[in-house]
Amino acid sequence: MKKTILVFALLIITLYALFRISKYSLLFGDTSMEFIIITIAIVFFIIGVYINKKSLHKPQHASKEIDHLKIKELEITSREYEVLQAISTGLSNKEIAEKLFLSESTIKTHVSNLLTKLHAKRRTQAVQIAKSHKIL
Repeated sequence: MKKTILVFALLIITLYALFRISKYSLLFGDTSMEFIIITIAIVFFIIGVYINKKSLHKPQHASKEIDHLKIKELEITSREYEVLQAISTGLSNKEIAEKLFLSESTIKTHVSNLLTKLHAKRRTQAVQIAKSHKIL
């Protein structure tokens, strides 16, 4: 948080300095207004690209390997696993039923079984537990 505040404070100071410099250069007639605007735009474009590379594209160290042994240990069937994957994408029971060509009551049964097997109270908690067990 402190780093973010520092970065934005530096950006504001830079913007202020660029505008002050541009004001003096206009007063002395050295440069045109278009050149000043282009310079400010280029500086902030470079800063934006730098911030984007530093903050948004952090490497993810989490492995994407699925622990099939844990799935068998929890006795999750293949159909229940398909339902769990659909839940993790945010689909409702009705949407899952349409996707898997099953009835909505069957999906409710699978969801109930998953909640029991994963010792979860809610669907979101089941997804979190599944991710912690590396089965999603």
